[in-house]
Amino acid sequence: MSAGKTRFDEIYDEPDPRAYFRRLAPLEYEIPHHAQEVFRRDLALRAAAHGPGGPVTVLDLCCSYGINAALLNHHLTLAELYAHYTAPEAEHLSVAELIARDRRFYASRRRADATPVIGLDAARHAVGYALAVGLLDEAYAENLEARPPSEQLRAAMARTGLITVTGGIGYVTHRTFEALLGCAGRPVWVSAFALRTFSYESVCAALAAHGLVTESDPSRAYPQRLFTGPVERDHAIGQTVLAGHDPIGLESAGRYHARLYQSRPAPR
Repeated sequence: MSAGKTRFDEIYDEPDPRAYFRRLAPLEYEIPHHAQEVFRRDLALRAAAHGPGGPVTVLDLCCSYGINAALLNHHLTLAELYAHYTAPEAEHLSVAELIARDRRFYASRRRADATPVIGLDAARHAVGYALAVGLLDEAYAENLEARPPSEQLRAAMARTGLITVTGGIGYVTHRTFEALLGCAGRPVWVSAFALRTFSYESVCAALAAHGLVTESDPSRAYPQRLFTGPVERDHAIGQTVLAGHDPIGLESAGRYHARLYQSRPAPR
């Protein structure tokens, strides 16, 4: 992770996501909103491409508190999640009370076409929360940059048909994708949003070694969040240029932007 990018370590592994949403609300963190329809569309395409066999299992990489799973499988928007966790009535609940409240909240909004979601993140408390409230079917607090996947995660990955990621590129590298694809038991697609401040080339190469072709529209950028200040802005602009992108009107206007990379098995 770049030294010039503001770190939010204090909010990534809390027992619940209230601090996460309170901290990111003023910065207008929005990339899961843009990913919501992309992931739903790719999930439907992946299901259609490989025929019947039940719902496609999704592995959400760097899943945090299960936000992508919440948006994928429930009649919810990201704005509604911000409102839910920053509302005055949520502020003084114990963690146990919040979990009970959230189990009811998500169950009442569950989509009829909900699909199994496996969560992977190094943050143990965050994935534990997402599992406890029913957002994840399985949760793994593992760091594949540092050690190989557990046998349980290997078995979960063997059932996976789609890997999604919104905020993890830079925290994870090609090593994590190599480890996951090495466990694949069926055709796997990858749908990844990566900040334009990072190069995705090494990940593309790792995916290509496993037979995946990556496509991306260089003209399309997705706003991620506001910069925390001029230091982060200036550093991001410099990193965007080094990565081969033009920051004018995007990072120069005060926000991180991401690019979407979609990887699928090469046609035979």
